Amino acid sequence: MTNFNRSTLPDTVRSNGATPNPWWANAVVYQVYPRSFQDTNGDGIGDLKGITSRLDYLADLGVDVVWLSPVYKSPQDDNGYDISDYQDIDPLFGTLEDMDELLAE
Repeated sequence: MTNFNRSTLPDTVRSNGATPNPWWANAVVYQVYPRSFQDTNGDGIGDLKGITSRLDYLADLGVDVVWLSPVYKSPQDDNGYDISDYQDIDPLFGTLEDMDELLAE
């Protein structure tokens, strides 16, 4: 694996010097697909508690932003992208309380 130092580009490269770079211009974004990330209850499916338990690891890797694939309630015909309730968490992944805990971290 190549070892490199992450650096920021000068404002003149990103925005012609008109404004400072937005915070996300040099951020490392990591997408988490919860189903295969970390299983904490032994059912073979990753869950929100698993993501919460690995946040320190992601931070140690230099991740600035976690992009979470859908965890809303779903019939799971399309691996969670076929959302049936935008106001609830699919029980496969946990509860609203688990999501609150993840967001609080």
